[in-house]
Amino acid sequence: MSTILDQFQRTRTAASSLAMASGESRNAVLLSLATLIRENSAAIFLENQKDLDLMPFDHPMRDRLQLTEERLENLADSVISVTQLPNPTGQTLVKKTFPNGLELTKVTVPLGVVGVIFESRPNVTIDVAALCIRSGNAAVLRGGTDALHTNTILVNLIHQALIQQGISTDVVYLMPTDRELVTTLLTAVKYIDVIIPRGSEALIQRVRKESLVPTIETGAGVCHTYVASSADINMAVEVVVNAKVSRPSVCNSLDTIIIHQSIANEFLTQVLDPLQSYSVKIFADELSYTILEKLSYPFLEKASEADFGREFLDFACSIKVVSDSQEALTHISTYSSRHSEAIITSDEVEAHYFLSVVDAAAVYWNASTRFTDGGEFGLGAEIGISTQKLHARGPFALEKLVTEKWIGIGQGQIR
Repeated sequence: MSTILDQFQRTRTAASSLAMASGESRNAVLLSLATLIRENSAAIFLENQKDLDLMPFDHPMRDRLQLTEERLENLADSVISVTQLPNPTGQTLVKKTFPNGLELTKVTVPLGVVGVIFESRPNVTIDVAALCIRSGNAAVLRGGTDALHTNTILVNLIHQALIQQGISTDVVYLMPTDRELVTTLLTAVKYIDVIIPRGSEALIQRVRKESLVPTIETGAGVCHTYVASSADINMAVEVVVNAKVSRPSVCNSLDTIIIHQSIANEFLTQVLDPLQSYSVKIFADELSYTILEKLSYPFLEKASEADFGREFLDFACSIKVVSDSQEALTHISTYSSRHSEAIITSDEVEAHYFLSVVDAAAVYWNASTRFTDGGEFGLGAEIGISTQKLHARGPFALEKLVTEKWIGIGQGQIR
């Protein structure tokens, strides 16, 4: 433990020096990193394959773990895009001079040391490091065992980029994957300023219960799409299929389809073929089960209570048929994780009521929940998608990796 705490101390010291580095120096690190990612793609794929070889082929997290040429290129592009965002630190928020001549200014400063615990997704390593470096924060990363080889080579590349600019490699520290060291991280109040968990509900609950360090939760994504009675059926089919199958292993994918009973038969008849082509398993309530059974849908089970409020992270979803919009809203309120919710409707009054009433980090009218993403929102990358309400909510990145400092300048004034 002393070795880990010693490293935390070195990272905290490095954070202070990084905070003093110019925005140009921080950007130079990121530009070097993007180049190194592209130049070392073959080595990255080799290490990524080592991780993939240890994961069952049908594991739902396999898609999150796997890096492809397109994903690696997008990762390099996202690092470059972070350099094009405004520097969030050193911004003057308030400036005033009191009658006695005391000058008071409120400015933005880095948080300090950001600890991130995450599972399966090696792109988080690059996203977090890039955003922390750009905002002047040091990062302590605790990735999952299943991505150890990939995370290790990516952090090595980050260190190379830091060395090229004369910045300490202690700015980004990849922890060992020993489970007992997670507790050490969660209780290191002397060294870590904030903890951000990214992963399963079990991980997030553990962090919430054990952490003595302030946390920003990035909760599980139990996402609903309500197909209302006035919905354009063709649009609804396209949106629902996109939200479910485009990348089912991520937190903004669709988990429950809610359908108004007046259009249930028509909608299910049309959505059946595209869902079946992806072998989507449906856990259906009583009415939708009857309809889908008559249509001979092959991947069908009766839903239990546990299938609502469930984050599937796979080619599977549940279906709930409702009698009116209020029942739909009640269902969402009961089972939502407050991540992303959508309504498909042609009724503007109904849509605006939904957007106002539904308590979630992101709400959509006639659009897929898959848009809830830092890159899609123009943030360059994201630290995570917060489902809490303090400090950050929804996709967050540079603008939430700062805090505030008051600076007073006087000429001997006393109170």
